[in-house]
Amino acid sequence: MPTNKKQEAPLLPVYLIVGEDALKRDTVMKRLRARLAALGDLSFNADEFNGETALGGDVVAACNTVPFASPVRLVEVRGADKLKKADAEALVSYLSSPSESTVLALVAEKLAKNTRLYKAVAAHGKTAVIDCAPLKRNELPKTVRAMAVGHGVTLTEGAARALVDLVGENTVHLDSELKKIALAHRGTDAVNEHEIMGLVARTAEVKPWEFVDAFAARDVRKCLLLLGRMESVSPHALLAMCTTRLRELVCARALADRGNPRGVAAALKMSDWRCKSHAAWARGFTAAELRHAIVSARDTERAMKSGADAQAAFLDWVLEVTAGR
Repeated sequence: MPTNKKQEAPLLPVYLIVGEDALKRDTVMKRLRARLAALGDLSFNADEFNGETALGGDVVAACNTVPFASPVRLVEVRGADKLKKADAEALVSYLSSPSESTVLALVAEKLAKNTRLYKAVAAHGKTAVIDCAPLKRNELPKTVRAMAVGHGVTLTEGAARALVDLVGENTVHLDSELKKIALAHRGTDAVNEHEIMGLVARTAEVKPWEFVDAFAARDVRKCLLLLGRMESVSPHALLAMCTTRLRELVCARALADRGNPRGVAAALKMSDWRCKSHAAWARGFTAAELRHAIVSARDTERAMKSGADAQAAFLDWVLEVTAGR
């Protein structure tokens, strides 16, 4: 009889759910569990293992167990990328002739495509490997707004950006905060940036490259703001990264002076997107200022290694370079 319902693909004996987006991984597993639960009682037909402690033989034994009152069993291995080599090899051997009544779900943050386990899974079909790679940061606000709708609220663009800034890029944490926001929000208006700032505590630490970009742009206010949100990054590391950026800007400025501002990526052996702002940043400095900044970085490093307060010395240098103090 004809039906409009989309035909589901046949279940495979194994799936690799891999990627750094934890929310995507959890969503995939929920869907897989729901599909298998519709076929039979999973309370009697599911086993879960931790890759850090699991023995390959135990996982294989669970996979070969006959299901009870159900046509299929689920065996889940979380942290499959942490399996010891011998245990991973046991699964590779099993996957050469897997049980027809078991679905083995391997969940991992990272697993290289050249590993034997990855190849053994991929051999079972194009859909056996489910990519859960994280979104780029500039794509997150749009996704956050879509996630918010699922919780019964809408967010303005500014609110979504503020939430990502405060919480970070972990989608599980973002989803958790959206649940809290939905409970606290009153009315039908969209949640705005001010409401986010009042409801959400900062849990995300600024990435070092964000500070280095602000430094290169000579944005003093942003540098000071970001520096206060980087408690675990040492001033020694930041000084090294800023000095590297200054050397890149010296190159960018030299190329611009020669009439070749587009040759920065080739000269620095970097991808275009990584140095798309270098020419603009370089124009914000004179050649003499860039040279002085690098020389003063050397002097600052010496002072930091000679007993001076490293944080204070680094801050003084940043202010000197960015504000011309």
